Amino acid sequence: MPELPEVETVRRGLEQQTLHLPIARIEVLRARAVASPPDPDAFAAALVHCSVVAWHRRGKYLIGELHRHNQPAGHWGVHLRMTGQFQLVRQSDSACASAPCPHTRVRIWTADGNELRFVDVRSFGQMWWVPPGAALDSVITGMGKLGPEPFSDSFDATYLQRALQGSQRPIKTALLDQSLVAGVGNIYADESLFAAGIRPDTPSGRLNGRQLNNLHTALVDVLQRSIGAGGTTFSDFRDLSGTNGNYGGVALVYRRTGQPCRHCGTPIRRDRLGGRSSHWCPDCQH
Repeated sequence: MPELPEVETVRRGLEQQTLHLPIARIEVLRARAVASPPDPDAFAAALVHCSVVAWHRRGKYLIGELHRHNQPAGHWGVHLRMTGQFQLVRQSDSACASAPCPHTRVRIWTADGNELRFVDVRSFGQMWWVPPGAALDSVITGMGKLGPEPFSDSFDATYLQRALQGSQRPIKTALLDQSLVAGVGNIYADESLFAAGIRPDTPSGRLNGRQLNNLHTALVDVLQRSIGAGGTTFSDFRDLSGTNGNYGGVALVYRRTGQPCRHCGTPIRRDRLGGRSSHWCPDCQH
């Protein structure tokens, strides 16, 4: 599933390539790709003749700020889920004349003749239209459950200590909880715990102040470095141009089971915690 760095990479691509271009036409090829309004035709009608004047990210959600005739026209919400991705097909591109792939769920044409395709192999990705004046989380209900952004002032070691106090949950499991911190998933939880020197199965409430400081610093640093690398591609993630993310090539533990730790040479372990894989170094993480 795309995590914060991948979603941020997509947000930046959308902002660079689609900002202020009026939407001329929308074709919804699979109704379940639209979560709200329930009628895909109503979703298309709400976005046609609108322009996105800004793209925002909240956790793993993308939010397009819509205007029509210079007036606010609501918001366009997107969640990529496991395999969702946008593909920008330019009018000058020969691929534009070809039929979309079988996994194309939504097609959006801009006034300049270019096409934005939402492709989703697993079909879990969703889109929403939030009417003008409505709170985002009143329509996109999952947004109301999100914790602070990792880069925000409200996310620090003090916050972690307060939020995790008394918890017996393994810290790896806690980091995957979007109500604790928004946008973190399996890849960056593993990488951050390695950078902080913390075992993934450590009970959250037992982490001391030094460990929490290290974890906060490691998480922010790992996420920033991955954003700089364009995210991580281990399976399906691509940016708007179809380019793979580059962070996977420098991952220290994630999906490196049995390989020597890049720091100490100890074979990387893979354990199951809460139904999810955890990759870690028995020597570097205590």
